[in-house]
Amino acid sequence: MDNRAIGVFDSGLGGLTAVKELRVLLPNQDIVYFGDTGRVPYGSRSNETVIQYTKQDIRFLETFDPKLILMACGTASSVALRAVEEQVETPLIGVVQPASLTASEQTKNGKVAIIGTQSTIASKSYEKALAGFDSSIETMAVACPLFVPIVENGRTCKDDPVVRTLIADYLCEIKEFGADVLILGCTHYPLLTDAVNDYFDGAVTLINPGAEAASYVQYLLSDSRKEAPRTVKGDLRCYVSDKTQNFERLASLFLEQELFGKVEKIDIESY
Repeated sequence: MDNRAIGVFDSGLGGLTAVKELRVLLPNQDIVYFGDTGRVPYGSRSNETVIQYTKQDIRFLETFDPKLILMACGTASSVALRAVEEQVETPLIGVVQPASLTASEQTKNGKVAIIGTQSTIASKSYEKALAGFDSSIETMAVACPLFVPIVENGRTCKDDPVVRTLIADYLCEIKEFGADVLILGCTHYPLLTDAVNDYFDGAVTLINPGAEAASYVQYLLSDSRKEAPRTVKGDLRCYVSDKTQNFERLASLFLEQELFGKVEKIDIESY
């Protein structure tokens, strides 16, 4: 048994999709979350910059001596995980492999679509992972760079005309492709689940990478007997690299937990 916290990071708000699931699966587990809100989004940055940011995020979380770190960021998982994992003693978990495994198991017609940031799509990380699980799967990948900023600004309602317009523009090719499974390849994107489901009339299975990674974390901790042994509810501490107010408001709504006054701004450039 291991009472140490789990570290989780993302470029902003999206990683809370993983945190929400972790708090259901591991209610007694302490979690330290870092949202790099001052440098969001990662998806339009160069690979070198994403790797640099990822190293700083990890160094910050390591100050809490976590038992593992979940990279709840599709871009960091796609671009930086392999580049940094051998330099870090703390076990690192990404979101690509767990989501790809579930997608390969869920597809019935062998057509899987992926949406993500520009960097994630360019890396072809999901296509490579899917091919490793089932080489017969056909894929289509589409970059949706404007999804992150609209989510970070709280524009997620399926009836929002901006949301509807962007979804129709980005996902029309996927509808024509005929995929029966869609990987929401950025942890911000599950916040648009209702709107995406509405566009596809509920006919496509949506894979939430943050939730799949959280399930994998639960499995790993159980398998290695490192779950928190306490019977009290775990604590959630949140840190950001920009002003806290907007993050507190949106995070509180999403997590269904009051966070006002419980989010701290840190200088990530010092790590």
